[in-house]
Amino acid sequence: MAHEDRYGLPLSTASDEAASAYREGVDLMLAGWTGTAETLERAIAADPDFALAQIARARVHAFYQQGDLARQKAARAREIVATRGTERERSHVETLALAIEGRLPDAIAAMSRHVEAWPRDAVVLSLPLGAFGLFAFSGMPDHDRARHELCERVARHYDEDWWFLTMSGWAMTENGDVARGRAVTERGFNLRRANAHAAHAVLHAMFEDGSIDEADRLVDEWIPTYGRAGILHGHILWHQALGALEHGDAAKALRIYADVLQPSATQAPPLNIVTDSASLLWRLAAYGHSVPQALWLEADGAAQKLFPKSSLPFADVHMALFAAATQNREALAARLAVIEQRLAEGKLPAGPVVPAICRALAAFADEDHAACVQALAPVLGEVVRIGGSHAQRELIEDTFIVALMRSGDLSRARTLLDARLHRRPSMRDTRWQAAMA
Repeated sequence: MAHEDRYGLPLSTASDEAASAYREGVDLMLAGWTGTAETLERAIAADPDFALAQIARARVHAFYQQGDLARQKAARAREIVATRGTERERSHVETLALAIEGRLPDAIAAMSRHVEAWPRDAVVLSLPLGAFGLFAFSGMPDHDRARHELCERVARHYDEDWWFLTMSGWAMTENGDVARGRAVTERGFNLRRANAHAAHAVLHAMFEDGSIDEADRLVDEWIPTYGRAGILHGHILWHQALGALEHGDAAKALRIYADVLQPSATQAPPLNIVTDSASLLWRLAAYGHSVPQALWLEADGAAQKLFPKSSLPFADVHMALFAAATQNREALAARLAVIEQRLAEGKLPAGPVVPAICRALAAFADEDHAACVQALAPVLGEVVRIGGSHAQRELIEDTFIVALMRSGDLSRARTLLDARLHRRPSMRDTRWQAAMA
C-alpha cells in the first residue's frame, strides 16, 4: 500500500511504521511541540533510507544550531533521494538542505518553485513563514507583506487546516491586519490546542491589539499543557513578561526571566536564548527598572559561546545589546568591524541599518542619548530588515523614544507615542506621555 503524508502527498517508504512516525513527527514540528526529534528518529529507525524523515530531522537539528548533525543528515537525505524518491521529494530535500546550509537566496528561489508545483507541501511552505524564517532573515524590507501574499496565494489548497490557519493568521497580524489575523489564528488554535505556534501567534495578535490582560490569562491557562523542552516554551513566557512590563511589574518580569529565560534555566534553541534574554533585560533597564549586572554578565557569557562571530543581523543586534549593557566596547568593535566589512562587500542584505542600530545601542548605554537618536533616526524605517517579529523589533523604537525623551526632544517623542497609541492601547506609552505633560 502506498503511503502519503497528511496533505495527500506520496511518501517513498514501504514501512507503515516509518510513514506513521513521519506524519506524527511533521505535525509535532509544525506545532512546535515536544517529542518532534524523538518521533522523527523513530521514522528513521524504521526506514533508514526514508529521505524525508532524514531531512526533517536535519531541520530540527538546525533549529538548535547543531550544524554538523544537520548537514550530515541533509547530505544523507540528498544521497538517498537521488535514487529513491519522486521529483517532489528531490525538490523537497534540496530546498530544506539549502535552508539548512544558510544559502538564503537559493533556498528562497527553490522554495518558490517548489510551492508553485506542490502547494500542499507544508514543510517546504513553512520555511519562509516564521519570524525566524527565510523571508524574515532575507533582508527584505517587505517580508511581512511577502509572507501574507504567499499565504493568500495558496490558501485555497488548505481550507481549515490547523497549521495553515495558524501561519496565515500570524502573517495577517504582522502585516497589519490584526483583527482578521487574530480571528484566523484563533480558528487554527481551536482546531489543535497542542500547538505552540498557534498560542504564540494569538499572543502576537493580543500584543498588537492591546489585550495584555487577556494574553496573561491565556499563558497561565495554556502553558501547563506544554513541556519546558518545547521549542517556544520560554518565548511564550517572554510574551507574558512583556505584559508584566506594560503594568510596570518589573518583579514579575524578572521572576519569569529567572524561571525560564535565564541561559542557565532555559531549554530553548540558541537564537531564542540570546534574543529573549537580551531583549527582556534591555527593556527592563530602558523602562527605568533596576537590572542586576550579574544577570547581564551571565547571559552575555552564554551568548558569546553561542554566537562568537557575526552571523544573522538579528543575532548581531542582540549581541550588541549585551556588549552595550556590559560596556564591552572591544567585543562590539570587533563585531561591528565584521558587519561593516560584510556591508562593504555587498554580503549584508539587511544593509546599513544593522551597524546603525549597533552604534545607537552603544550610545544609549553610554547615556549619550543625542548620539543614539542621531544614529537611529535615518534608519528607523528600515529596522524591519533585521527580521524577527514586530513585537521583537519594537525594542528599537522603544529605545529611540526613550532616547528622545532623555535628550529633551519631547515633540518627536510625543509624535511617535501618539502614532502608537492610535494603533493600540498601551499603559506604558500612556505613562510616558503623562511624564512629558
